[in-house]
Amino acid sequence: MRSVHNLPYETKEEQTTVPLPDGTRLAARIWRPVCTDDQPLPAVLEYIPYRQRDLTAVRDSVHHPYIAGHGYVCVRVDLRGTGDSDGVLEDEYLEQEQRDAEDVLAWLAAQPWCDGTTGMMGISWGAFAALQVAARQPESLRAIVIASFTDDRYADDMHYMGGALLSDNLAEAGTMFAYATCPPNPAVVGDRWRGMWRERLEGTEPWVLEWLRHQRRDDYWRHASVCEDYRAVRCPVLASSGWADGYSNAVTRLLARLDVPRKGLIGPWSHKFPHLGEPGPAIGYLQEVVRWWDHWLKGEDNGVMDGPMLSAWMQDSVPPSTAYEERPGRWVVEEEWPSPAVSEVSHPLAQYRIRPASDAARDGEPGAALTVRSPLSVGQFAGKWASYNAPPDLPYDQREEDGGSLVFETAPLSERVEILGAPSVELDLTVSEPVAQVAARLSDVAPDGSATRVTYGLLNLTRHTGTDEPEPLEPGRRYRATVQLNGVAQAFPPGHRIRLSLSTSYWPLAWPPPRPVLLTVHENTSSLTLPVREPRPEGEAPHGLFGEPEGTPPLPTTALTPPEERWEVKRDLIGYRQELEIVKDPGLTRLDHIGLEVGRRAVERYTAVADDFTSVGGESAWTMTFRRDGWETRTVTRTVLTCTGKEFHVHATLDAYEGGDRVFSRTWNETVPRDHL
Repeated sequence: MRSVHNLPYETKEEQTTVPLPDGTRLAARIWRPVCTDDQPLPAVLEYIPYRQRDLTAVRDSVHHPYIAGHGYVCVRVDLRGTGDSDGVLEDEYLEQEQRDAEDVLAWLAAQPWCDGTTGMMGISWGAFAALQVAARQPESLRAIVIASFTDDRYADDMHYMGGALLSDNLAEAGTMFAYATCPPNPAVVGDRWRGMWRERLEGTEPWVLEWLRHQRRDDYWRHASVCEDYRAVRCPVLASSGWADGYSNAVTRLLARLDVPRKGLIGPWSHKFPHLGEPGPAIGYLQEVVRWWDHWLKGEDNGVMDGPMLSAWMQDSVPPSTAYEERPGRWVVEEEWPSPAVSEVSHPLAQYRIRPASDAARDGEPGAALTVRSPLSVGQFAGKWASYNAPPDLPYDQREEDGGSLVFETAPLSERVEILGAPSVELDLTVSEPVAQVAARLSDVAPDGSATRVTYGLLNLTRHTGTDEPEPLEPGRRYRATVQLNGVAQAFPPGHRIRLSLSTSYWPLAWPPPRPVLLTVHENTSSLTLPVREPRPEGEAPHGLFGEPEGTPPLPTTALTPPEERWEVKRDLIGYRQELEIVKDPGLTRLDHIGLEVGRRAVERYTAVADDFTSVGGESAWTMTFRRDGWETRTVTRTVLTCTGKEFHVHATLDAYEGGDRVFSRTWNETVPRDHL
């Protein structure tokens, strides 16, 4: 990324608080042009819980001063209960959080340095907040810019993909358990920091408990899911995401269903802003953001709405790897979405060459029923639901996974095939248990046999007719069910094969059903549908569609301890125990501009024994450290999720330390019934 020092506007930086009507004050950092002392300009808000003074300070220093330097007041606000803000953060996307955001926007619009016009931007939580607040139509909000988000909190987030419980439901709950219990900084809030910290420690519960209490799509998830009413969004939307991100579907849904000016951008990236995109290539995203604001907040006629509605990175074939520096490919463009250039091509599974897995049975000629009962080892190389850090959490070679799956595979392709959109699998099936799931994976198989997963989807079959009213399955009865795979843009070259793999478990990416399931698929009446895109001259992006990534220089930091990152699969062939351990520790780092030392260490473990589906368990443990000039705090959180055939068990601990003394400790042991899961 090119660091830009000379910008059109000279800027200054301020730390302040935003007063709310109930007396709560939210911590805020403001970057604004010096000229706004006399000449008000539009304000752009990023509203997230991740601590603007320290944990996001380096990231924030790249884009907020850049945008401010192009003539905007950029404001980074910590949610109620986070960073140096008052209060307690009790859960995500609550009504209180959204009312607070409306109050913040009203406060910004009333400031002398703001001309009364505002925008919102962000990635992940910040994008959720912007989209959700846009649906509330606050008076000053004129446009939003969002990255890596969803409009469906239940089925297209880290919670219940296709009604199946994701392990990221536990992992994200563990993350927020850690963040929500961090102390404010006494250098900002003064002596009251202990009381504020105590309020957070006493007021926070493991979020996984609430998320497990809502295993079907109910009003809890409908709240703040914009898909419930797209018409509520009345301002222009610039939306982006990446194919390696778990949030690869919402961009095209917004393009298809919003009735406002909108643009979509999907690259090869993981859970990153496009100007920081990994895998590369990263792009000049901030230049596009400034153009968006210039048009919608300042009224400049700069042609920002000219050109295609969707720009997408068509990924070329690559060998399987858990990390890529760059994904080869090219930009393709579509003037509208859905695109008339994309055709839904359906293939009955009986037309595919069948390669039964090691424990799958095939009876008779093509068109017969095929059966599979997958072991718990299928899914060990699935990677994360969302690639948060890029390396090394992408899926690895699928050949071992395919050993416990039903496999349908084309002959070697005679010509290049490109897909753009969301594949789906329609299955005519029977199952042996009242609770069952299907994982469907689409892979690019090279001539040497290596298999790179392209996309995948999950379906809890008890929810095959809807996620709000699950029903137990009747063993032996035939059902029709559609498994929706995640959206993707992928090219399959000549000589390669397209492979569909079906399994009845996908641990630890998804929590398995209570018992192993024998799945029978009737291939003649089952099909795979691919969104095939025909390359055409007008659909090819011009050279240099996006400029080189730019940003202001990041704040200086000093590494005090080395980072540690591990992703290990372990198998004990005596006790038949398998384990996936993930360690993410960027090391202790000093933020040189304020002299604060921060440390974050996260450890996740997912275990199982043999094919005992009630032996599975997950753990998310975090240690958060802050210290400066003799002040030192540490919080240690741990959340463990286990199960029986009928219940989930949550064991969680929270310990807080000031210096070497433990000042708070609490333990939770709770049980939540399994609801057709």
